[in-house]
Amino acid sequence: MTTDEICFEGSLSSITSQAEDIYRKVCRTNFSEPGFCSIAVHEVNNSAEFRQLMVDLKNLLSEIHLRERGTGLHYLSAGRFDQQVTTKFHLDGGPPECFLMLGYEPSSVRSQVGIADYARCAFDRGITPEELLQRHNPMFQAGYEILRPYITTIPCFSNTHYQIVCINNSFAPYSHGNPRWQGTLHIAEILTPDDSARRIINSTMIAPIEPGTPEVVS
Repeated sequence: MTTDEICFEGSLSSITSQAEDIYRKVCRTNFSEPGFCSIAVHEVNNSAEFRQLMVDLKNLLSEIHLRERGTGLHYLSAGRFDQQVTTKFHLDGGPPECFLMLGYEPSSVRSQVGIADYARCAFDRGITPEELLQRHNPMFQAGYEILRPYITTIPCFSNTHYQIVCINNSFAPYSHGNPRWQGTLHIAEILTPDDSARRIINSTMIAPIEPGTPEVVS
């Protein structure tokens, strides 16, 4: 895939016009789209404005999902923390269909984010995403090697400005007759950890609203 397919330049004025493309790339039900994207955010002056932009984007995506699938989207979790630990490829715990909207604040700590299209890997092997993780755990080297051809390091990820990364975090099996979101795994590699600095992430998990389900996060 090309950089243009996964990298956006966003701002307070442009995010509305980009929401359709972001939804299409992230909330995919087949493998014609990447399942993630990164948005370099401009025209925000502080963390509060940045988090408001994340909420605005979530609401726009919810309107699109309501039109597409008849249900909106709601928050399952929301947090803000300093993260300077390198991870391995993983899913964050959530329902079969969900995605992460991660808001990275400017930092002197350099890092990179990678995505593994494990749902496509599972499809190519004729098994479900859950079966792939059970048989070929990417926490171990053998599982990682199976995923290697499906890995993308986000080329436009930067520590120098505000940035939103949306990642499909689903584990629903592929079905042509009953389309469901097809997930990815993600990894963070901290290149220059620094105990005297901060690497702030505003982390939210978002999922379709099931009928009668109360909001977890207001």
